[in-house]
Formats: sequence, structure tokens, C-alpha cells
Amino acid sequence: MSKEKLGLNTICTHLGEVKDEQFKGAVSPMYLSSSYEFLDVDVKRYPRYFNTPNQEYLAKKIAALEHTEAALIFGSGMAAISHMFLAFLQKGDHLVVQNTLYGGTVNFIKEEFPKYGIEYTFTNGYKVEDFETAIQPNTKLIHIETPSNPLLTITDIKAIAKLGKVKNIVTSIDNTFASPVNQNPIDLGIDMVMHSATKYFGGHSDICAGAVASSQEYIDRVWNVSKNLGGSLSDMTVWMLERSMKTLGLRVKAQTKNAMKMAKWLNKHPKIDKVYYPGLKSHPEHKLAKSQMKGFGAMLSFELKEGLDAYQFQKALKLIKSSMSLAGVESTVISPHLTSHALLTQEERDKVGISDRLIRFSVGIEDVKDLKRDIDKAIAALK
Repeated sequence: MSKEKLGLNTICTHLGEVKDEQFKGAVSPMYLSSSYEFLDVDVKRYPRYFNTPNQEYLAKKIAALEHTEAALIFGSGMAAISHMFLAFLQKGDHLVVQNTLYGGTVNFIKEEFPKYGIEYTFTNGYKVEDFETAIQPNTKLIHIETPSNPLLTITDIKAIAKLGKVKNIVTSIDNTFASPVNQNPIDLGIDMVMHSATKYFGGHSDICAGAVASSQEYIDRVWNVSKNLGGSLSDMTVWMLERSMKTLGLRVKAQTKNAMKMAKWLNKHPKIDKVYYPGLKSHPEHKLAKSQMKGFGAMLSFELKEGLDAYQFQKALKLIKSSMSLAGVESTVISPHLTSHALLTQEERDKVGISDRLIRFSVGIEDVKDLKRDIDKAIAALK
């Protein structure tokens, strides 16, 4: 099957299937074996080597969606990004990393890199000039996240990729918020793409996984580290992930459409102080987002008016759930200062704009009128 000629939903549905040659079932069979033949075989399969049948074939689907040669699947998004970092950075190397970044990634860098003797610099912003200024002679990797979590800042992917090429520095991106449905960084020149597959790839809040997609050469480098660290995923979860990804295109497009409607409505709401969503013309990087994204995504954030308690607001919601994760078919909210960025100090949160009134909103597939009513009633319930 030629992936170049296939549309998004066809790739999601068919590419990366394991063919059931014995019984001709409509879905991939699940291979739960942890032990495989090693005599007279082309591939010596072992779960920790990321090459069981289900692992191997799902990686093909992810690679096709991100327009890369290869991919690897991990036990979590943090496993994916940590293995990627350790594959391209060693003692004495330097990382330039965006300051508006997922809190877990920030914490990993600050806690683990000193143990390995890896240096790093967080940029002062998310413009290409901020990255160029932070580059040092020993810089080996530039990592960005766009749209960012949770403020939905937009970084110029093509400009960062060009900077990396000029300086001979590898570039990587966390593409979780956009998903390959809305953004393909490889087409804009980025070298490596990672995902928390727990989010849109899984899409039903019942899977924890991660993925890295890149050239075969770079994936081989990641694999060489990963086989030693042992962050592989169970084949039952791999099978569930492949099943979930069949509807990735349909789900994300529906969620993206809903998010635009909710962002416009919230932006005019008298009790909302500010809305962060790249699809709004008022967003400072709206034109840039429009130039590099096919859709603006299903994630947004908003700040309640001063005097309104974000914690009590979320408790008052009846339909929209408070949740530690995001990107499920159900709409969810969190307070970043209590969850994704809780490990940062108050000073660090203030510096990047994470206020106590900020609420991250993962928009689901519900009817928009029901979501609006739920928010209105929750706000009305506040004293």
C-alpha cells in the first residue's frame, strides 16, 4: 500500500495494520508473546527492542502520519522525549530549549541533565531571535513546542529548522497539541517530532504512550539508547493505540472545529479576562499559526476575571470534567499551576505567564451549546 497516495483518514484506518493471514479478521491480531524464535529468522523480535509485530506496524502508521521514514513507540510521552534527548546529548553538550514548555519536560531537564553533565539554556521567549541568542559553541540540539502548553504560543517552525541547518544543530519539536492532523513539522524542515501519544493518538483517556518520528538514521540513534533504558510499551496497549488512531482524523477535526467556536464565544464572555487560542485573530501569532498549521487545534486556555476563583469554577462544572490529562473525546479543564506546572516555582510560573486564574481547556466532541451552558452555569454559581 503506497502511503504517498493515501489521504489522512485512509492512513489512520489502514496503514500500520498487522494482517491476519490465518483467519482474515478485519482488525490487527494482538501478539502478546514476549519470546520469539531466533533461529533462521530475518528479525530477532523482543519487546524491549521495539520490534514485536504490533510495535513495528503501529510505528509505520505514526511515521506515515508525520511524513517521516521511521518512528518508535514508548511507554509515555516523557519516555519518548527523555530517550530522544539522551540519544542526541551527552556530557559536555548543550541544549537550547523553549521557555514556554510542558512543565514535565522542564522538570526533567532541570533535575536530570546535571547528573549527565549536559548543559542547557531556556530561551527568554519563543521567537527565532531568542533561540539564536541562546546558541553556544557546544549546542547540539534545539527543542521547541508549538502550540505550547498551556499558553498556546506559536513558534516559527520553518525559521527554527533553518537556524538549525545553518548552525549544524539538530532540531526537535513536541507536536502533541497540534497532532499530525493539524501540523506536520517535518515538512517545514524540523528533524524530529515527538508526541505524548496518551493525548490525541489515544484520544479516549485510557492509554499512556509516547512516540518519536524522524529519519531512519535518527530513529536508529534513539533506538540504540532506548533498547538499554527499556521504555517499551506492552503489546496490548499498542493494539489499543492502533485501534484508537483509526479515528484520529475524524476526532481531531471535530474537536478543532468545536475549539474555534468555544474560543470565539469565550473571547466575548463578560466573565473571561483573556483567551489564548491561535485561531483568534487577536492572538499575536495568528498569521504565523495560519501559515504553518492546517487547523488551529482543540486546545485553548482562558483566564477568569479577577475575583473569580478558578478552583471553585471547575468544581461547579457538571459536564466538563476536571482532568490531569487532555485530548480525550470528552472536554476537560485543569489549573496548570496545580498540575502540569506545579513543579515550577511561583517565580518561574509568573515569568512565563501561568497565573492562578488560568484554566487550560481541552475541547471535546460534545455539542457546543452544551459546553457553553455548562460554563455559564458554573460561573453563575460563583459567589
